[in-house]
Amino acid sequence: MVNASVTSRMDHIRGIRHNAVSAWFEANVAGATLPLTFELIAGGHSNLTFKATDARGRRYVLRRPPLYQVLATAHDMGREHKIIAALEGTEVPVPRTFGLCEDEAVNERPFYVMDFVDGHVVRISDDACGLAPELRRSASQSVADTLALVHAVDVDEVGLGDLGRKEGYIARQLQRWMRQFEESKTRERPEIQAVHDHLETRIPDQGPAGIVHGDYRLDNCILDARGRISAVLDWELCTLGDRNADVAQLLVYWAEPEDREFALDSPPTGVPGFATREEMKDRYQEASRRDLDHFEFYLAFAYWKVACILEGVYSRYVSGAMGDKAPPQGAEGFAARVDALTRMTTAAAEQVA
Repeated sequence: MVNASVTSRMDHIRGIRHNAVSAWFEANVAGATLPLTFELIAGGHSNLTFKATDARGRRYVLRRPPLYQVLATAHDMGREHKIIAALEGTEVPVPRTFGLCEDEAVNERPFYVMDFVDGHVVRISDDACGLAPELRRSASQSVADTLALVHAVDVDEVGLGDLGRKEGYIARQLQRWMRQFEESKTRERPEIQAVHDHLETRIPDQGPAGIVHGDYRLDNCILDARGRISAVLDWELCTLGDRNADVAQLLVYWAEPEDREFALDSPPTGVPGFATREEMKDRYQEASRRDLDHFEFYLAFAYWKVACILEGVYSRYVSGAMGDKAPPQGAEGFAARVDALTRMTTAAAEQVA
């Protein structure tokens, strides 16, 4: 049973009902030894991610939705758990899963538990500066190669063929993110609607559908001591569809040292030593044996989508839905980054005839 004198000191963490979650661990996670301690893990702008440590020092990760302001179809813990569990037997590096709790009486929202993977998360430029130059190059190659592995998965074979509709991915994404932007926006941004309308009439024919991670970037991966990816994280936006969109979004996040405006705050790949965007694109094409046709369109779509996502993130921070976390550059600095990304979105769309 849980020691009440211990839990009373830990029950203040927002997003965790300590006694109820501990009881769920005891009943569902083989080998977990109470009491548990919980710590909110830094990073991640959407679902809340906690490290849970048991009495023997064994570490787990618990993922749950934001405290409130949960948009329709977003933050689906069952979906995210299903994807990671299905990929455990493939070449895609993912953590081991331990269970899914959909009973909201336990912790107000569904959550799932997976293994804690040791390694480095390179989230900002200071983290990247701690990597030796040869590890930056190794990480670049591993990011491209691992995305090719994700896109090579036979979704029907691993049981993900029903994850979503396979055709019409871009049209559905344009509709989804425009709707979610309208639901979460903090002010009017007519450029977002204009780019949406421009892209909607220029969607390329989609090739064979595959897994689309939806938020694949360096800081959603864990690196081992050799600079290779040991786990891909944050599958919340994953679906089936046009894999070219995944590559484009990776490159939108992949800053170069000479860039002046960024999709990420303090982007790690802006530190010298990482591959260029063109090198990443070439490495992916070589690893996947796929050609990236109509790539200007996919880049514009990726900029637009990220702008919509960051507006939603900013809205959640302002409303307090991210719990005790705050954007590192402050709310106004985050708004300025959304402004910059909106400008980048418009410029990218102008390249799409």
